[in-house]
Amino acid sequence: MKRHASFSRRTFLRGTGVTMALPWLESVHIWGQTASAPSKLPQAPLRLGVLFSGNGFHSREWSARMESDGMHLGRVLEPLQPYRDKMLFIQGLYNAEALKGNIHSSQTGNLLSGAPLASGGEIRSGTSVDQMVAQSLGFRTKVPSMVLGCEKSNPSVHKNYSMLYSSHISWTSPTSPTPLELYPALAFDRLFKDTLSQGDRSVLDAVLGEAHSFRRKISLRDQQKLDEYLNSVREVERRIENAGMRGEMQGWRPTLHEPDRPRPADGIPQNIAEHMRLMCDIMLLGFQTDTTRVCTLKLNNDHSSLRFPHLGVDYMIHHLLSHSDTEDWLKVNRFFLEQLAYLCERMNAVQEGDRTLLDNSILLFCSSMLTGGHNATQLPVLLMGGGGGRIKGGRILNYRDKPNRQMCRLYLSIMDKFGMSLPSFGDASEALDEV
Repeated sequence: MKRHASFSRRTFLRGTGVTMALPWLESVHIWGQTASAPSKLPQAPLRLGVLFSGNGFHSREWSARMESDGMHLGRVLEPLQPYRDKMLFIQGLYNAEALKGNIHSSQTGNLLSGAPLASGGEIRSGTSVDQMVAQSLGFRTKVPSMVLGCEKSNPSVHKNYSMLYSSHISWTSPTSPTPLELYPALAFDRLFKDTLSQGDRSVLDAVLGEAHSFRRKISLRDQQKLDEYLNSVREVERRIENAGMRGEMQGWRPTLHEPDRPRPADGIPQNIAEHMRLMCDIMLLGFQTDTTRVCTLKLNNDHSSLRFPHLGVDYMIHHLLSHSDTEDWLKVNRFFLEQLAYLCERMNAVQEGDRTLLDNSILLFCSSMLTGGHNATQLPVLLMGGGGGRIKGGRILNYRDKPNRQMCRLYLSIMDKFGMSLPSFGDASEALDEV
């Protein structure tokens, strides 16, 4: 038995992204409970989408209230009317560090991290919540995260803060804003130009190499037991695959294995509406094919220079429009919410077993200020989707008059849904229990 001592702590067979527990074997002392063939069929994975719209919203029309017949939405949010039951409208959260500079850059660069920002043109923020999730779980997919944008970065400095803070909400590290992909065609290529590395590939195939090596070092009786165990795993995988082919969806498989639409044209679309829809479609395709489970979409910059001729609003850039509550400003606000509604509609139409893709996702929609007057004492926040059954929608959560209303408490709650239990994040040390 001495020759088997090297296995005394070996409980698993491992492959790329896969760990499989071994059954009890008489010739190898394996610690832990006896493993058995998988019996619970897999559920669809949880996805995270973050969408950002700069410069805030109409001061009177970003609103929601509960009445006897359910949630009533202000005019900015009316495009989301069909998805009220999948919405959390969150009021009163804020980012204390964003109040220090009181300008666009200082209110945006740490929106998803709550970190202090360096001034004087220096670049230092904090790793953002989307990249925290990607760094923890991204090994499961071909693309750990996608970071998309519809407006170019601004490298200048404004009132002692780098405008890169206004141009990036996703940060891979405190000194590295995650590069934006502005070109829909290149984003499409990143998802599909290589053979897809499927997140649902056979567990058994992933560990076969190590299983063969391990098999040579155990007794004949244990070899038979190991073969029976591996065959039972294979049989479960075949049942899941056959159920998916019959449309029974007893186990989860991606709803698409290749794109169901052509590659976008090269370049940046001149029509901003087309650009935003294409980027929403890229996020949808990434989730549907399980090529990525984390995607961030910056619809525009804070201090944005976008114009909206398709809305009949071409006399003023987005940033200047934000400084007054006009009907044209309301039109622009609704246009941005229509992009979120479009994504919700498309995701809600994708069935994954007894839930939809929207049910199996968390979509965070936010801005760095409540209104265009730089009001960041509370932030506009929506959560859309069911979080894989972990989030109950159709609710309003109000933290305006409560202590400990840090935005980072929401991020701790989101990361907890992904199985990430952190003692603190940014300026928060406890999650929002209500989420």
